This record gives sequence, structure tokens and C-alpha cells, in this order.
Amino acid sequence: MCSKEDSFDYQVLNLTNSFYSDYPDPPYKEIVRKNSRPYNCLLIQSHYDYFICIPYRSHINHKYAFKFKKSIRSKKTNSGLDYSKIVIIKKSEYIGTTNAIVDKDEFNETRDNIEHIKNDAQQYIDDYVNYLSGKSKKYHPMN
Repeated sequence: MCSKEDSFDYQVLNLTNSFYSDYPDPPYKEIVRKNSRPYNCLLIQSHYDYFICIPYRSHINHKYAFKFKKSIRSKKTNSGLDYSKIVIIKKSEYIGTTNAIVDKDEFNETRDNIEHIKNDAQQYIDDYVNYLSGKSKKYHPMN
């Protein structure tokens, strides 16, 4: 589930127990986690020397996401990739080595829209960094 044909790489993986140990809740309450299993993430290699981890979510009720439209699940639950829960990863030991299993239709829709998803995710991150650094007074991710 990795692409070399694009100008960047992506895979669908999980974050490791080491990641969740280093970033416990609290204080990192915004990091998506479930007690019974890790979340599946779209992991994108950034040209900024980090990985962007975007979690697949079953229920997204805000606009800061890539929402699936073609899968049976998405028509029932509003599933997608949640930009508001992006995690930036620098340490490779935080990234699982086994491909995660996601809905086949949702994976295909991810693959077909990977350039759009990558650009949206990077814009979301850039907007957030600009807000935190004071370059922008208001936080309007993806307008």
C-alpha cells in the first residue's frame, strides 16, 4: 500500500505503543486513541523531514477533513481522514511496520485523491503553525 509513482510516499499504518507511551492522555488528550486498538492512519512522507499521520475516522462532524463519498460506510457514518487530529511524527520507531487494514473502497478513494489530501493536510498544518507563531491572528485552517 505504498506509492512510489507520486512525488512522495504514503502508507496506511498504525502508530506504535511506544508513541502512545511517550504521548499519554493526559496531557495529550487530543491525540486519537482507543483502548482496544490503535487508529489506522494515512502516513505521508513530508518534504519537511517529518511524517504526517492523518487518522481514518468513522464519524466526522466538521469540515477539517477529507470525507469519503464512495464507500458504503461513508454513506452511513460520514467517515473520512480527520485533519483536526493530525499528528506530526519525526521518530520512525513511532510508526508501525505492518500495513493497517482499512475499508477497500476508502483506501481506493484515498489513493485516487492522495495529491489533494496531501495538499489539504499540509495547508492545515501551515495555517496552524502560522497561527501559533503569530504570523496569523486568527486560526482559519483551510478557510
